[in-house]
Amino acid sequence: MSDEILVRHCAPTLAGLKTANMFNCEYDSEKEMREDLRELNRRLSSKGVMAVPLKYNGKTCLVYIVRIRNLEADLLDDTTLRILKDQGYSDLRPGCLIARLSRRLSGDDFPHEIGLFLGYPPEDVKGFIEKRECKLSGYWRVYSDVSSAKAKFDKFSKCFRIYLEQLEKGRALEQLTVGFAG
Repeated sequence: MSDEILVRHCAPTLAGLKTANMFNCEYDSEKEMREDLRELNRRLSSKGVMAVPLKYNGKTCLVYIVRIRNLEADLLDDTTLRILKDQGYSDLRPGCLIARLSRRLSGDDFPHEIGLFLGYPPEDVKGFIEKRECKLSGYWRVYSDVSSAKAKFDKFSKCFRIYLEQLEKGRALEQLTVGFAG
């Protein structure tokens, strides 16, 4: 996968503004996919960013780019924990949660809790699950705090623009990826 693909889909996560992003990437083989993600992890793990294959169908892989520390922090929220438990997540360690999400993605039912893995506000994930009326749609569907969501949407859009500009100017992915504090 090219650095441009990663920046186009994950700039806010690379910048440390968002817990995670996910996107589909084409691969000729499972071996190629695993080697590509292994190399990406080698490049970004020191910055606190990890690439995980969530679902592979022989042609495309749903790639999950995550800041595990951010996911751990997100799990401190009571609404998040309640939603996850209601959806059958019993082991709340990040690796186990991601493995369970991967299994759910392979099933017949769409895992509506997926927004929690992307750092979406728990109240918005809850609103999506409960099929409430959406107040705003952007990077995710908003069911609660519209003004906060608009501010984040603006931040994310600016981040995508700046990261793509910097990549075009020759900045390396490792330079663009913000490290985590101590």
